[in-house]
Parts: sequence; C-alpha cells; structure tokens
Amino acid sequence: MRRRDFVRLAVGAGGAAALAEATVAAQVASSAPSAAPRADAAPVRKALMKVGTQHGDSTEILQACAAFGVNNICSRLPSAKLDEAWSVDGLSRLKDRIASFGIALDMVPLPLSSSEIARSENPGILLANADRDKQIDDICQMIRNAARAGIFQVKYNLTFLGVPRTAPTPGRGPSRYSTFAYVEPAAQPAPTIAGTIDEATYWERITYFLNRVVPVAEEYKVKIGCHPQDPGMPKGKGWRGVETVLGSVDGLKKFLSIKESPYHGLNFCQGTVSEMLEKPGDEIFDVIRYFGSRQKIFSVHFRNVAGGFTNFRETFIDNGDVDMLKAMRVYKEVGYDGMMMPDHVPSVDGDANQFQGFAFAFGYIKALIAAVSVEG
Repeated sequence: MRRRDFVRLAVGAGGAAALAEATVAAQVASSAPSAAPRADAAPVRKALMKVGTQHGDSTEILQACAAFGVNNICSRLPSAKLDEAWSVDGLSRLKDRIASFGIALDMVPLPLSSSEIARSENPGILLANADRDKQIDDICQMIRNAARAGIFQVKYNLTFLGVPRTAPTPGRGPSRYSTFAYVEPAAQPAPTIAGTIDEATYWERITYFLNRVVPVAEEYKVKIGCHPQDPGMPKGKGWRGVETVLGSVDGLKKFLSIKESPYHGLNFCQGTVSEMLEKPGDEIFDVIRYFGSRQKIFSVHFRNVAGGFTNFRETFIDNGDVDMLKAMRVYKEVGYDGMMMPDHVPSVDGDANQFQGFAFAFGYIKALIAAVSVEG
C-alpha cells in the first residue's frame, strides 16, 4: 500500500470536498425546523455506532484517520502466523501506538482472510488436512493473547472461494463498479485446490472449527465475527464446485446456531448480505433487524449495491438500491454500538488506490450517524 499517497489523496480537494459536503448535509438535516416537542415525548436516544475503518495502522493512515475523526479502527493483520506480533507484548505495543493518535484499536483480523483457499494463511482449517488442529490451536492462542492485551474483538472468514467477481462495469461519471454476474457451472473457472465441497462437508468443517474456537472466545470474552461468503451462489449449483453455505441469510442463521454464544457472531457486511437478496432495497432492513436484535452484529461493513442475488454492482455509498439512511436508523433501533466501516468503493481515474472514494464514504457515514443521532 502506498501510504503517502493515502494522505495526499485523502486530504486533497476531492476527498476534502466529499467530507465537507456530507458533513454539511448532516448539519443541515439536524438543524432543519421541526415541530415543537411534546411535553410527554420520549427523550432523543443517541446513536451508539461510530465510523471505523480497516485500512491499516501505518503512521500516515493513523494521522489521516485522526484528522477525519475516524477514531476507531481494525488494524492490519498482525502476522499470518503465531509469532511475536501475536504475543501479548506485541499486541499491547500495537494497541498503545494506535492509542497515541487518539484512536481506539477495536478489532484485529485473524489470519483467516478473504483470500481463495490456495492463498489462505491457514488453509488446513477448511481443507481438514494434517495441519488443521495445529492451525486451530494457533487461532485459539491468538484470541487468548488479544484478550490479555485488552483487545476484545476479532474478525475472520471461512471461505474456499475468496471474493469472486466478473468484469467491472461503468459507474457514475468516470467510475467503475466491481461487478458480479453469475454463470452456469460449465462456464465457471476450474475448481479450487479443495475440489468439490458439498453442503455437508462444508458444515462439518465449520462445526469442527467452532466447537474448538467458540469456547475459548467465550472464556476470554472476545467477540469473534465471521464475514459472510461474498457473494452467495445458487443452492445446488455453487461456484467452482463449492456450495456457499455462508452465502445466504438462512445459512448465517444456521452458522450462529451451531455453537450458541454471545461471543459468536458476524462481521456483518451489509453489502455482501444485500447481494444474497432478490430485492435488497426492500429486504435488507429486516435482516439487519433480525441479527441486530439478537446482538449478533459485532461490526458492520457499510456498503451499497445495485442489483441483487447473482447479478449486482458495488456502487458508491449514496447511489445504490439501499436507502442507507433508513439502514442506519435500523442499526440505531437495535442498539448497535460498533464500527460502521466502508470496505469497498468504486474505482475512479486519478484516485490512486481508491483513497478519495474511502474519504467520501467516511464523511457520508459520519453524516448519517449525525442525522440519526438527533432523531427520536
């Protein structure tokens, strides 16, 4: 990552204007004339969520986040393996360094990323090979060390496929949208190194992992949030020979029921969950309500899409099919108090590494939080 470019672009004219535009919009909304409050009206309930990011924790990025008022973050991956970076001292130093910028380290990623299984940091866990138990033991020790360092949330993925996409499509102005359009199995890429993975096999491997890891998370009071499969695929067809069991709302419900615990939940990617739905602009709010009311949303990737199941585009936060203000109101309604993070943004010519796009998303999220905070 070119971190100097992050600062230069994010505080440049485009990024700064986007932040100002969104923030002013929130100020206008919050100061708009309204009817005088009734004497018996319930007090305004403040929104508890906060803007966050998973960009990383370099000095340059932390300086930019502090300037933007992004005061809660998920760090970079400390290390792909259990080593000094994952020691209590190593994690404590990371937390303290981030705190020196006035920023809280709310979460760290486990080395179970969104990469395809061939590039996974710990592939034995899903491949169920001879390395599985050792790799799970290492994950458990990382959770223990995180707690001892005062970090009580981690995120992870359980994916064979990574994040499949097809060719980008034109977006607003000179932008390009990350896109997915499903094709039948005969036209799909070759299977992964895992070969064919049916539902029963996938669930067995997930269950084995959860039975080992959730008790440790519960003992050490660390919330472990799993990212859904991005995107979900048609049941019975899958993608590259894999049934995407974590790619549907029902699948996520089953996932959470396997090992019930207040520390077992979701890194709730609203964009990914929207991609599971036929009509996300109508359906996503009840899905947020379902998982949020059960306190199963540990963190949020706050992203918009156009389209729906098997055919969608990742839009700017303000021009997809989902009313993001309405979504933010539902997070407030269920009492969600974690980070609202932009995860993907469209590509724009001249916006190296999409940093201005992320700056726009930060401002927009802050504006929405400000707007719902003044509502009853």
